Amino acid sequence: MGIETYAGRVALVTGASSGIGAAIVQALLRKGLKVVGLARRVDRVKALELKDAPGKLYAIEGDVSNEESVLSAFKWIRENLSGVDILINNAGLGNDCNLTTGKTQDWKRILDVNVLGLSICTREAVQDMLRRGVDDGFIIHVSSIVAHNPPIAAYLSMYTASKHAVKTLLEGLRKDLVARKSKIRVGEVSPGAVRTEFLTNFDGLPPNVYDTIPCLESEDVAEAVVYMLSQHPRVQVHDVIIYPTGSS
Repeated sequence: MGIETYAGRVALVTGASSGIGAAIVQALLRKGLKVVGLARRVDRVKALELKDAPGKLYAIEGDVSNEESVLSAFKWIRENLSGVDILINNAGLGNDCNLTTGKTQDWKRILDVNVLGLSICTREAVQDMLRRGVDDGFIIHVSSIVAHNPPIAAYLSMYTASKHAVKTLLEGLRKDLVARKSKIRVGEVSPGAVRTEFLTNFDGLPPNVYDTIPCLESEDVAEAVVYMLSQHPRVQVHDVIIYPTGSS
């Protein structure tokens, strides 16, 4: 048994317009899944379609920090595709904000997307699976290596805290599903630096920052997601930690 058992099933990928999310969308399309890409930049999601892939892409405009937007997306999926079988919580952000001078609105934006948005999507996906009797569903969070370490810099404190929250929420979800005697599996991928738009959003970092440090590519994270989905139903890979070779 492998990921081919999910061929024709529905996977929702948040933050699908670029970087890791885009790579995951295309990896799942190649495996024959129906992939719903959710992002604010919906035109960029539409451009991810692979004409030679057996899967089918559905692009939905949405913002995970807005609950009404999330609920609308899940409603569309229920009405048009029956429901979500796999959820990849990839949407996430960070910004320059330390704990002594940071702006509340910047802290709130991180928590709204990385923690609350992830939790709302998770709740809706699990409830949808339980309602339809789906017992082989999968929830995967795209986390970060910082979820396993203290902040490496003051300006990353809130972002690091958000990823520690993701790790805690994942274990809470696993215990919740065990208590329900559900076989829905959960896991997270925790990569180090990945060559995406993420670090370029920080004002204090040079535009060529990715040329100065060891980096992963988005496809490396997508392959980890495929690996998790490919395991036998008795195997729940809870966390895949990926360091770029040579990183400190």
